[in-house]
Amino acid sequence: MKTKTDMSRDAVTHRLKQMEGLWMLSKALGDAKVVRKNGRKKNRGLEIQESIRRVLLNDWDPIGICCDSNVNDEYDAYIAPIFRILVGTRSKDDLVECLRRIERDEIGVGPGKPESLSPIAEKLLELKVTID
Repeated sequence: MKTKTDMSRDAVTHRLKQMEGLWMLSKALGDAKVVRKNGRKKNRGLEIQESIRRVLLNDWDPIGICCDSNVNDEYDAYIAPIFRILVGTRSKDDLVECLRRIERDEIGVGPGKPESLSPIAEKLLELKVTID
C-alpha cells in the first residue's frame, strides 16, 4: 500500500528546513579541519557526527534497531537538526521537542514523554560539538 506524501505548506516547509539542516551540517563537516593526533589523521566533523549517531542509536532508538549493525545509519537524517540545536540554543527543551517531533512526524511512532527524552537530551548536551 502506497503512503500519500503530505504536501501541505507546513509539511513542505518542515522538509525544506530539514534539508537546510543537512546542508549546514555537510558544510560544517566539509570545512572541519583534519588534525593529526598521535600520528593519526582525525576529522573533527566526522567525530561529532559519529558521537551524535551513537547517542541516537544507543540511547534514543525509538524503533529498536541498536543491535542491527546493518542499519547503523538509520537515524542519520536527524543528526543535522540536533547538531543545529547543540551549536545554537543548546536548550534541553528544544532537544526534547525535536526528538518528540521526529518520533511523531518522521518515524510515525507515538512521541515519547518529555521525561523519558530528557536524559537523552542531557546526554546530547554533554557532547563536545565544536569543530576546533
